[in-house]
Amino acid sequence: MVPLLIVVALLAFLFLPLALKSFGINQEYERGVVFRLGRLEKTKGPGWFWLIPLVERVVKVDTRTITHALETQETVTRDGVAIRINAVLWYRAFDAAGVVTTVENWQSAIIQAAETAIRDAVGQSDLDQMLKDRTTINKRLFDILTTTCNRWGVEFDAVEIKDLDIPPQMQRAIAREAEAIREKRARIIKAEGEQEAARTLADAAATIGTTPGALELRRLQTLAEIGVEHNSTIIAMFPTELLEAVRRIAPPGGSDSTSR
Repeated sequence: MVPLLIVVALLAFLFLPLALKSFGINQEYERGVVFRLGRLEKTKGPGWFWLIPLVERVVKVDTRTITHALETQETVTRDGVAIRINAVLWYRAFDAAGVVTTVENWQSAIIQAAETAIRDAVGQSDLDQMLKDRTTINKRLFDILTTTCNRWGVEFDAVEIKDLDIPPQMQRAIAREAEAIREKRARIIKAEGEQEAARTLADAAATIGTTPGALELRRLQTLAEIGVEHNSTIIAMFPTELLEAVRRIAPPGGSDSTSR
């Protein structure tokens, strides 16, 4: 009887740790991929689960969104400019069995795919496009990574370029280009203003020339504006309109007929 109790105690001592080890709990954001004798069996959801000792094993997968900042790397744009660029990834596993069975170390594989995708996206873009329209580059990166990683059971929430560094000589060239563009715009605006002023002045001259007395009124207005300064001396000529009127009223011959 005693040896039987000893055997039972030994069996309990051996199998109790196995039983406890076979019992597990998944958090709400975890999924457990179960393998039975090496074959994929099923995926355990959140909550407790129990495995057959020595027959089944489980691999847990975190399904929360993972944020990862890529290291800065140097690459070349389509127009041959060497730049340093990095990006931020937001991705998550939507198929727990897929990320376990299709790729080894799936998070490392995602990082490698993202670094390669950045080189491809930058190589297909000009520097001006990258500086002015990052949205297009981000979308291109997102499409490349989605196509590559969906078959692994991974989907991307967003991909954003974080930093974009260009060589100092290229920065100076861009600054000179921007300055030249601003100067061009300033000259165009000034020329348009002078053209508009000349057109307005020509219209005013035409109106004055066709309106009787308008020129004399304008002359008097100018004299009034000059006379505001009290230290000014104004020499005014006799109005030409009055001279013309006198010539018309005066008898033919003028002073010669009077002297006779």
